[in-house]
Amino acid sequence: CSSVISASAQLQPAGTTGVQPSSKTQEQVMDSSQIFSVRLFQEIVLKNHPIVRQATLLSASARADVMQALGKFDPLLESTFDRKEFGNTDYYSNWSNQLKVPLWLAGADLKIGYDHFTGENVNPQYITPEQGLSSVGISIPIGQGFIIDARRNVLRQSKIMMRYAEAERVKQILSVWYAAVSDYWSWYLAFTEYMLLREGVDLATTRFVALRGQTMIGDKPPIDTVEARITVQDRQIQLAKLSIELNNRALLLSNHLWDSTYSPLELPGDAIPEQPNEKMLKPENEQIDTLISFASVQHPNLQMLRAKSARLEVERLYRRELLKPRMNLTGSLITARDRFGAFNPHYYDIAWRNYKFGVDFSLPLFLRAERGKLRAVKIQQDQLDLDLQQTDREIRNDILTSYNTLLAYRNQLEIQVASIDYQQQLLDAEQQKYALGESTLFLINSRETKLIDMKIKRAEMIAGYQKSLAKLYYNAGTK
Repeated sequence: CSSVISASAQLQPAGTTGVQPSSKTQEQVMDSSQIFSVRLFQEIVLKNHPIVRQATLLSASARADVMQALGKFDPLLESTFDRKEFGNTDYYSNWSNQLKVPLWLAGADLKIGYDHFTGENVNPQYITPEQGLSSVGISIPIGQGFIIDARRNVLRQSKIMMRYAEAERVKQILSVWYAAVSDYWSWYLAFTEYMLLREGVDLATTRFVALRGQTMIGDKPPIDTVEARITVQDRQIQLAKLSIELNNRALLLSNHLWDSTYSPLELPGDAIPEQPNEKMLKPENEQIDTLISFASVQHPNLQMLRAKSARLEVERLYRRELLKPRMNLTGSLITARDRFGAFNPHYYDIAWRNYKFGVDFSLPLFLRAERGKLRAVKIQQDQLDLDLQQTDREIRNDILTSYNTLLAYRNQLEIQVASIDYQQQLLDAEQQKYALGESTLFLINSRETKLIDMKIKRAEMIAGYQKSLAKLYYNAGTK
């Protein structure tokens, strides 16, 4: 197990133990050393969950795409050699070498070459001196490709998609945490229900034993003992059902528990959930505006859409560039110098009069393919802008909806807490009347059952509040 786990409840490897409700009393079970807190749970999930680890690969994949795009700017060394000799005749011996260095500026390529072409049947335009010819030059597009070309287009889009991958990583992590924390509070609810009903079983059992003794000495009628026994059995049946529910909720919670070696962990049977305090149950009104402002900028869904929009803008610029005619200028200065420091006549050395120059021009007459692709990109941009507006509005309304739900739960909890106090007073009064012979066991059981149900209802509200709080932050794009 991870060292962070040992700071609180010790998690166990999957399959080593079953999840069984503890038999300790409620006072004993609240030992802080057994509390599996939300903070510890979050730390384990965000550190070891397989989906969280998988999400980190998205950014790594995006960086790999950028590296692949940068490969288009890698210097390229080329060399070719051809030789033909037949019948004691040296037809040709051609050796050509070139180092091409792509440049970011203007889509140009720096070229450094060395050619050595000799033989009796070499094309005269390619014949070189015995020592060969060296050259240094540049190829630059002055039409299509000057502002942006295919390799710069791919690189820019790859860098933009790194932002998309990061937003997608955050989105996956938030989804994992929202599902995990929802299961945590479902486990809290099942645990609280189990503890409340077990307390009810203990109270009913104590009352049954006391009544049985009073019946034996004639202080209470035998029918009260029968009714007390029925109450015990009924609550024991409900407790057995809740025990199954608690086991199932603990198993669902264990789905999110993994150690650093990718091995699944199980929640131990004596682990208990964190009990929310008053601070946890009180939302701060000023946080809503902060969350809305944060979501409008940092929400992963919006960041993903904005990254797509930026990528389409680069694609649009590239498609517009393809509407221009293709015209490439190529020029090189030539020298017969084969090494630095060697003697070389000035008329064979690097000079403006020793050069090669060329122009390459082409233009589709109708440009239908280029214009069609540009129009398609613009349509995608319009669709994305509408999607961005709708998503932003939905996120804002989802935040407000979750916040309203929180306020409703808070008000309900205040009423429920007061109602529980009143119900406790009714139960105490009924027990006093019963001791004086002015009430019945049926009324006491009814008051007590009602009190247990109201406490369970309070636990449901607390769990619902915490889930709504998690949903509020999830809708805002944060934890």
